[in-house]
Amino acid sequence: MSYQENPGQGTEFHTDQAEVWHRVHPASPAVRGWLAVLAVMVIFGRNFIEQLVQTTASGGRHEGEGLPPWVIILVIGGAIVVFGIAFVLSWFFTRYQVTDDHVRINTGFIFRQQRQARIDRVQAIDVVQPLLARIFGLAELKFEVADSGKSAMKLSFLKMDEAMRLRAAILARAAGVTVDPERPTLVQEAPEQEILRLSPGRVIAASLFSTLTVIMLVIAAVLVWMVLMGWWAALIGFFPVILGLLSGYWRSFSNNFNFRVALSPDGVRLHYGLLETRAQTIPPGRVQAVGISQDFIWRIFGWYQVHVNVAGYGDQHQEHRTTVLPLGTEAEVFAVLALVFTDPGVEEPLSVFRAGLRGKGEAEGFVHSPARAAWLGPLVWRRNAYRATRTALLCRHGVLTRRLQVVPHERTQSLKLRQGLLQRFLGLVDFELQSTPGPIKPLVRHLDLRVGRSLFMEQADRAARARRADAGRSEHWMHELPREGQS
Repeated sequence: MSYQENPGQGTEFHTDQAEVWHRVHPASPAVRGWLAVLAVMVIFGRNFIEQLVQTTASGGRHEGEGLPPWVIILVIGGAIVVFGIAFVLSWFFTRYQVTDDHVRINTGFIFRQQRQARIDRVQAIDVVQPLLARIFGLAELKFEVADSGKSAMKLSFLKMDEAMRLRAAILARAAGVTVDPERPTLVQEAPEQEILRLSPGRVIAASLFSTLTVIMLVIAAVLVWMVLMGWWAALIGFFPVILGLLSGYWRSFSNNFNFRVALSPDGVRLHYGLLETRAQTIPPGRVQAVGISQDFIWRIFGWYQVHVNVAGYGDQHQEHRTTVLPLGTEAEVFAVLALVFTDPGVEEPLSVFRAGLRGKGEAEGFVHSPARAAWLGPLVWRRNAYRATRTALLCRHGVLTRRLQVVPHERTQSLKLRQGLLQRFLGLVDFELQSTPGPIKPLVRHLDLRVGRSLFMEQADRAARARRADAGRSEHWMHELPREGQS
């Protein structure tokens, strides 16, 4: 694979032959290994400084007390050498190639690992720049495929412009872009149109007006009470909790800083991050489910949050990767929803989704729990509801935290009816719809047993018909196969 710049025309990209492999950037060992080296220096360096202070104060080192300074320096130097050799060997034995159909990555010098991903199965691509990588002008290319599970394929690290060109090339081939026959290797970075941007003030507000603040206020009240009671020693036990909450504030602000949503032919692009920046691309049709939620505090301001399930992300504890809108108004929610769920399947989508976000009862055709479900959920039985459109199933539930979950029919993985002991007595059942692993768990609680069974059969039929229709589409979203009735 090689690149040649053509100003104003794009980038020359030559796919690799079977015998051609490439290495990542030579500075990768330093970018990947500095944290390990820093940890060793902090641990042993602290001991060294403490012993140096004690030795100076006592006029000389006491026999049998701690390690000699030269031993500590030797250990730190040896650790740096060992880590350095390990990361250099890791760099030397990491190779990759991009063919017309696959991306292949070989890693490891003791335990070898060979990974291969079909380009047309790429679900999302991220260009990640940790702080030190930004200093070197490097980036990590991270992409998910439908069968990658919890371990994404990574190229750490490439020059930033090379990572961008490689992303553009992979997405172009995944999309099935028709190339110019006179310039068959020309690849252009797809342009993007910014849809919305969150201001720093909005990001700060999202952190302050959250559950973290409620917990912080409760802890503050407890601390004041303990001070009044004179229990000073017990205050020390709250320090780890307070530090954890403060780190939560920082993580929320750092991850969502400069959050932008844009649209391009490649798909939905998300840009965010303060110290570690990330440019995330989700190609069209890769979103498996959409979840819109609203915490109780956010109802005061009319704010919502939008998450997605994407095949390949799995149940990773990286909420920011599945967040397509960390904080937005209703209009912004609908703008983002139009990007990831282009066909709502109803004539009045705004009215239907408003009824899903904050409605009750049978508004806009939603089917809710029967009145006897009030024995199990006196406040939520009219909120628990569903609505099937031509293209998706909408699941609504929650009072303190309102939730609306949208699953396209063709993305239905499996269905389940679940009934507990009290539900059996009341003739109720929970309906669960399994999507790909992720933060969204579609669920409708406490349906009438007859209604639940009917929904189960109807949704199974809708999913089967939608999958058959979807099978006629190409994985290449820029090169669709002719539909039925088209030539």
